[in-house]
Amino acid sequence: MASSSSSSVTQLESWRTLQDHYDTVASKLQMRELFLHDGSRFDKFSRTFAGELLFDFSKNIVTERTLELLLQLAHEAKLQDAIQAMFSGAKINTTENRAVLHVALRNRSGSPIIVDGVDVMPEVQRVLEHMRQASDSIRSGEWKGFTGKRITDVVNIGIGGMSRSYALHARTTAPLTLSFSFSFSFSLSPSL
Repeated sequence: MASSSSSSVTQLESWRTLQDHYDTVASKLQMRELFLHDGSRFDKFSRTFAGELLFDFSKNIVTERTLELLLQLAHEAKLQDAIQAMFSGAKINTTENRAVLHVALRNRSGSPIIVDGVDVMPEVQRVLEHMRQASDSIRSGEWKGFTGKRITDVVNIGIGGMSRSYALHARTTAPLTLSFSFSFSFSLSPSL
């Protein structure tokens, strides 16, 4: 199992090479100049996946050399092994000594994801269905608040980056959820 912590990654030779590239080249680049001097920059620095998902990194300070160096870093850090470990249910969350189940939450195929010899997908599917039913009953007004009135305000209290993603999601889907007011409180402090 690959388990490169961020501190060990910064000790790799490919990291030092990438840092040197940034210090000597990339830190001096200007986005406007990159587009001005390369009319095909968007084509070079964007990819489309599954015919629908556009990953556009042309508006980042990257060159073809930067991409080569990033790929070298990924190879030296054994990123592919780490990805395989995540998908296989290995315990790569070293803080909590457990598997990370991001892939199980997004596994719409229902194909088994085995953690400690157990397929976690039936339980994941059960919880996701419960969440769907609960959210449907809140949206429909069937589930009432403490006062017996329809729920109109949603408060999310969380720690870490996922809490920020909920806030972003609520903002981007606001036109679909006009009957609700969303509030978010989160901390990115690792000490919590």
